Amino acid sequence: MSLQTTFMGIFDTARICFPTVVDAMIGRVTLERCDERLDWWARKVLEDADVDLVVRGREHASGTRPFVVMSNHQSLFDIPVVFRAIPGRLRMIAKKELFNVPIFGQAMKAAGFIRINRSDHVQASASLQVGASMLQDGTRVWIAPEGTRSKTGALLPFKSGGFRMAIETNTPILPVAIDGTRHVLRAKDFVVQEHHRVVVTIMPPIDPAPYGAGGRNRLMRDVRAAIAGALGHDPGLVHRGAGVATSAA
Repeated sequence: MSLQTTFMGIFDTARICFPTVVDAMIGRVTLERCDERLDWWARKVLEDADVDLVVRGREHASGTRPFVVMSNHQSLFDIPVVFRAIPGRLRMIAKKELFNVPIFGQAMKAAGFIRINRSDHVQASASLQVGASMLQDGTRVWIAPEGTRSKTGALLPFKSGGFRMAIETNTPILPVAIDGTRHVLRAKDFVVQEHHRVVVTIMPPIDPAPYGAGGRNRLMRDVRAAIAGALGHDPGLVHRGAGVATSAA
């Protein structure tokens, strides 16, 4: 483990947050500039931690087509990993607590990240509408349907809001499996563990159109099975007890 690497990550994050907040204050923030900073940050954070990143199936995310990117969630390190693995303009739907962090939260808002309050159904639905609008503009929107980090790597129950967004906007879902980030930075921990391999598997997009509004549960099960299969989990075990949650994301 390395406290030095942890503090380097904090410093690198500050290096993109402060200028983004300043740009927003003086009215010169642009998505292109934020894209550049996010790309630099993701690369630098992974290099600092000596993460061996392996990406499989990147061809499934090629081009400029918008996707609802859905992945499992193991660690805060999922964020730089996904920004390195998925090409194109990408923004994430993130829990409201992250936006309360001084400077960091302001920078997330300025860069176009989407705040969601899972305990407020009305606000959560409004956040998904923002995501839908971004999809129409060509931005790829990333959501972790588990809603929180898995401490063991086992898939948690999926929440349904992102699937509704995909169906209503007729946007393909890009299933992504992340394996190994929990070894780099465990849930609820803050000390980075160096020299780990992280494998990202990008699977073929799943078209929500054949499922229709009434097929949301089936779509959720199929996306979940794709991610579970890439992680080497037993889909039968993964599905057991995995009902649709009532929160929007």
